Amino acid sequence: MSDRTGPSAWDVALRLLGVRARSRAEIAERLARREFDEDVIADVLDRLAESGLLDDDEFAHEWVQSRHRYSGRGRVALRRELRTKGVDEETIDTALAEIDPEDERAQAMTLAAKKLASSSLDLSDRDDRAKAYRRLAGLLGRRGFPPEMVSSVVAETLRQGAPGA
Repeated sequence: MSDRTGPSAWDVALRLLGVRARSRAEIAERLARREFDEDVIADVLDRLAESGLLDDDEFAHEWVQSRHRYSGRGRVALRRELRTKGVDEETIDTALAEIDPEDERAQAMTLAAKKLASSSLDLSDRDDRAKAYRRLAGLLGRRGFPPEMVSSVVAETLRQGAPGA
């Protein structure tokens, strides 16, 4: 669209990046939604990359670090989130490889222990114990921890939370 009124594609892209870091695909999609020409979008994306303002590798790294550390997300959820942001699989794999499996397990243990501590379930009661298992497994599954980790973390959390049970 050459006779546009309003902000340029460059201005729109800078505003988007001013709110939070974004992937190349996110910026392209948002500019396309504003009906900028494909050539203009490609030029803006290239300029942003050359300026160091748009880097999918750095974006994925920062996203994984932030969402894992501060939001308690597991690898499964992080992979899904990065895919929806248009990041390619190789970049996702590289970013996820930075998560220490022991750190991820510790994060899951902390979340499960916190959830169990806030419940009023009696772990010596078989029905309450089954209910606690479902709740903890559901929490960790929704947070994107791998299924094999979920089952072992929940079992360990229930053992620790119910001495003698």
